[in-house]
Amino acid sequence: MIIRHATLEDWEEIVAIEQENFSQAEAATPEDMRSRITTISDTFLVAEVDGKLAGYVVGPAVNQRYLTDDLFHEVVPNPSAGGYIALTSLSVNPTFQNQGIGTALLAAMKDLAIAQEREGISLTCHDYLIAYYERNGFLDEGESESSHGGASWYNLVWDASETSLRVF
Repeated sequence: MIIRHATLEDWEEIVAIEQENFSQAEAATPEDMRSRITTISDTFLVAEVDGKLAGYVVGPAVNQRYLTDDLFHEVVPNPSAGGYIALTSLSVNPTFQNQGIGTALLAAMKDLAIAQEREGISLTCHDYLIAYYERNGFLDEGESESSHGGASWYNLVWDASETSLRVF
């Protein structure tokens, strides 16, 4: 598996995965995905297996701790350091689900957050995904104010300052 930054050449596959895994109300539009690739590629990672896009994770760097609904549609360039990476989407191609792709993408995003001197990573998820994110080091900080897609969401945060760096 190769994890790398997204490029416009990945756009069609990214859109297909997004539409496969999210309801129409929750899925990013193709135009929003194109904008994310061109504007925040520094926080847009894809996993590739044998030349096929297996999944992706994306989100802007923002100054607030929690993701807000406007971040799903308004894309502005990331500050060079600080703030949180607010994940707007983690999605895995159905062919590659249950193979650790999502966990690998989250781990790579954590490394990226540290390299970019971010405070951590923030996301919202449905209640049935809380345990998954907790297994990946995120803390459930309660119900979100988000109403994206007309759904109920929960705030989960990974704090980079609580990561211990080991020196070998």
